[in-house]
Formats: sequence, structure tokens, C-alpha cells
Amino acid sequence: MEVKIGVVDSPRELTVASGQSPEQVESLVADALKNADGVLALTDEKGRRFIVPSAKVAYVEIGPVEAPRVGFGIS
Repeated sequence: MEVKIGVVDSPRELTVASGQSPEQVESLVADALKNADGVLALTDEKGRRFIVPSAKVAYVEIGPVEAPRVGFGIS
């Protein structure tokens, strides 16, 4: 699942390929935004940790869970 995080004062967004469910990510984001001094910490599929101060989070976009496509089918 793809998670995009907009960071205040940054023209680019942070994109994380997370193995967590959308509900887990939403819960982590909600907990982080409750406290202005908190941090949003996500782990990607390769085990890397991304930590953003909650005061710098502009938005979070949680993408749908997609099964990988296999083959050459026409969609």
C-alpha cells in the first residue's frame, strides 16, 4: 500500500510503500496528530523507518491496497 505524506515547507511529498493495513496507518497518523510534539513513524516494506514531526505533517494520503498484476492481460 502506498502512503504519501505532505510535509510543511517542502515542495515534495514523502512516499512510503507500507506493508501495514490502511486502518493501521490511519491509527498511527491519528495518534501522531493528537500531540503537537509527537512524531509520525512509519515502516516501509524494506524495514526502513520514516519519522516526521507531527507539527510538520501537512496531509497524509493513504492509497488502496492493490494486488500485484501478473501477465499481459488487457484491463
